[in-house]
Amino acid sequence: MRRLRWCAYQPAIIRGHSRRIGANTLIARDSWQCVCIISGRRIRLRIEWISAEVNTMPEQRTLERARKDKREGKSPSTQAGEFVHEEIEHIREGKHGARSTKQAIAIGLSKARRAGVKLKPPKRGQASARTRKSAARAYRAGQRGSRRKPSAKRSRSTLRALKREPRRAASTKALSSQARSAAARRRRRSASA
Repeated sequence: MRRLRWCAYQPAIIRGHSRRIGANTLIARDSWQCVCIISGRRIRLRIEWISAEVNTMPEQRTLERARKDKREGKSPSTQAGEFVHEEIEHIREGKHGARSTKQAIAIGLSKARRAGVKLKPPKRGQASARTRKSAARAYRAGQRGSRRKPSAKRSRSTLRALKREPRRAASTKALSSQARSAAARRRRRSASA
């Protein structure tokens, strides 16, 4: 959904953050989530997302991959992995950031539950009460089927907050570190059981 077009310079539409990248070239973000490259008296708009709500929904190809995994008899955690992978790709593409790799994974798992993947919320002792409650809410929402349209204002503010977060959470080093620490926790849990 990316388009490039030129239009006449209209200072009124520039409401977001802007930064100078040349003598008379300015890059800015307008109120419709468009990237504006202003050079002299002209503007080039790259329309990435018309509304924040589009960005919070899983992509069609991710849903198709998860359905394929389900048809092949793969576990719910494997199906949810497709959504986590999508989230990591979004961070790498620069659509938004994440405070940590753990947060990026949590966003992906939440999307998976809301999309209808039968991934049960974590049990008592595996996660905090707040995390378990949030996961249970997402799971119920996904299993209900019919759902209300998400609040555009809340989606916009969530996306704006994530855009401020760093991109290093999706780096190879960060993912490797997260995988090692998760494996160590599993080993400790199986040894104590």
